Amino acid sequence: HVYYFLSMWTFLCHIVVVVIILLVPRMESLRGIPTRTFRLTKSFSSSDEFVNPKPPFSIKKGICVGTLSNLLLLSPFVASARSNLMMKSQSSTSNLVSNEIVSTVNGIKQKRLGNSTIVVSEIGLGTQRWCSDDFNAPNEELCLKFMDKAVTSGINLIDTAEQYPIPSSSKNPEGTTESLIGKWLTKNPTKRDKLVIATKITGGRNVNKQNIINDCEESLRRLKTDYIDVYQLHWPARYSPQANWGQSLNYNYDAEPYYMKNAGFEEIAESMGELIRRGWIRGWGLCNDNAYGLTACCHVARSLGVAAPVSMQNDYSLIDRRAEENGVAEASSPIHENVGFMAYNVLAGGVLTGKYLGGPPPTYDNPSLAASMATRLAPRGRHDDVSWGRTLYRYRSDPANEATMAYAEIAKKFQLSLTELSLLWCRQRRLPTSLLIGHTSMQQLEESIRIFQKSSLLSPECLWEIDRVHMRNRLPIFASTRVGKDWAGKGEIGESI
Repeated sequence: HVYYFLSMWTFLCHIVVVVIILLVPRMESLRGIPTRTFRLTKSFSSSDEFVNPKPPFSIKKGICVGTLSNLLLLSPFVASARSNLMMKSQSSTSNLVSNEIVSTVNGIKQKRLGNSTIVVSEIGLGTQRWCSDDFNAPNEELCLKFMDKAVTSGINLIDTAEQYPIPSSSKNPEGTTESLIGKWLTKNPTKRDKLVIATKITGGRNVNKQNIINDCEESLRRLKTDYIDVYQLHWPARYSPQANWGQSLNYNYDAEPYYMKNAGFEEIAESMGELIRRGWIRGWGLCNDNAYGLTACCHVARSLGVAAPVSMQNDYSLIDRRAEENGVAEASSPIHENVGFMAYNVLAGGVLTGKYLGGPPPTYDNPSLAASMATRLAPRGRHDDVSWGRTLYRYRSDPANEATMAYAEIAKKFQLSLTELSLLWCRQRRLPTSLLIGHTSMQQLEESIRIFQKSSLLSPECLWEIDRVHMRNRLPIFASTRVGKDWAGKGEIGESI
C-alpha cells in the first residue's frame, strides 16, 4: 500500500509540473504579455542558448521547481516508509496477532495460532490414549466418531504424536494414533482443509536434522496427508528441568555434558525451515519446554531467516498456573515472540472433574491394600490405574487435593460442576490459544462442547474466589508433603529432583 501510494503521488506531482510548464506561456499570452518563443540548437550541450531572451519560467527552472516539489512532498512519506520497513525487518512479530479471534463456529471460537495463518478452535482433541491398552481407552470406532462430531461442532484441532498411543503395545504400537487419523482422512478427503493437525517428533537425542525430516515423512505417510499443520518437538533436545514434568528443584548442571552433542537451536530451526520450504509443514512448535527454549528458538530462527515457532504446548490448569508465572506467558505475548499456547491436562488427568472426591482415595494413594483392590478392579479413571496412578501423582499431592476441594466448593457456590469451572476458567485466560482435552466417551466430548458453546463467563466474583485459593496455595502440583527423609534427592516415584 505504501509503494502504491508513493507511485501514484509521484505520478501526480510530475503531471502538475508539466501542466505548469505548458500553461505559463499560454497564460502570459492571454494576459497580453508577448509570448517568448525559444529554440534549442541542434546539439544538447552546455553552450545551448535560447534565441530570444530567457523567459522568466524556463524549462530548467521548471524542472528544478518540479524536482524540488517532488522531494519536498515525498520526503515525509519516503522517511515513513523506510522507517516502517526497517521496523518490520527488525521486529519479532508480524501483523498477525496470536490468539486473535478470527471467527466463531457453532459457538466455539476460532483463534489465530502465533503469527501464522493457522487458525485453531479453542478446544482441541487430545489423542494420547486413542486405541491404547488402557482399560477405558476409546477404540477405533469411537475415535472415528469423535472426529465426525468435532468437525460438525466447530472443533478443528487434533493433537497427536508419532509416539502415540501411550501406553503402546505390540497390538497397538507407536504410530497407531496417527494411522487412525489417516484412516479418517482417507474416508473424508474433502474435510482435510477443515482440520488442523498437530503432531510431534519424539524429543531428546532423537532430535536431529535427519530424524526431523525422516520422522516427519513417516508421520505424513501414516496420516495420509501431504502436509502437517503444526510439527512439534515432544520435549526439548537439550536437558531442561521442564522435561521432568517440572518436579526438579533446580537446574542440574551435572547433566549438561550428556546433552552437549544433542541438536542445538540452529539445527532445529534450519530443519524446520527445510520442512516448510518443502511444503510438508505449515508451522512448528515446542512442547514441555520453558521460556528460555521458546525465546532462543524464536531468535535463532529469525537470525537464520526461517519461520519462528508458532506454538508452545505445556501442562496448564487451575492447579498448574506455572506457565503464567515463569516467563512463558510473557515470552509468548504478541508484543514479544507472538507464539500461541496449547494447554494439555486442563482437567489434571481427570482430577478436576471431581470424580475422585467423596469416595475412596485413588488406588495408589490408598493405605489399605484391600480397599485399593476395589478401585483397581473398578477404576474410576487413570488415577485408579496402578501405572498411570504413579506417573500422575503430582495432581494428587496433598496441596493439589486441598486446592481441588476448594475449587469444588467454589463451583458448588456458583452452581457449576467442577468440570465447568475448570474449563471456563482456562477459556477466559489470556494465555491459552486452545485447550487439548482427552475424552473416553462420546458423552464426555458432548459435555465439553456444551461448555464451550456457552456464551456466559465466570463472574469477577467467581474469578476472585479462585485467585484467593491460588494465593494461599500456589503451584500445588509441584509441592508435596510426602517426602521421605531417606529418599536422598528422589521424588515420590524415584525420579531425580
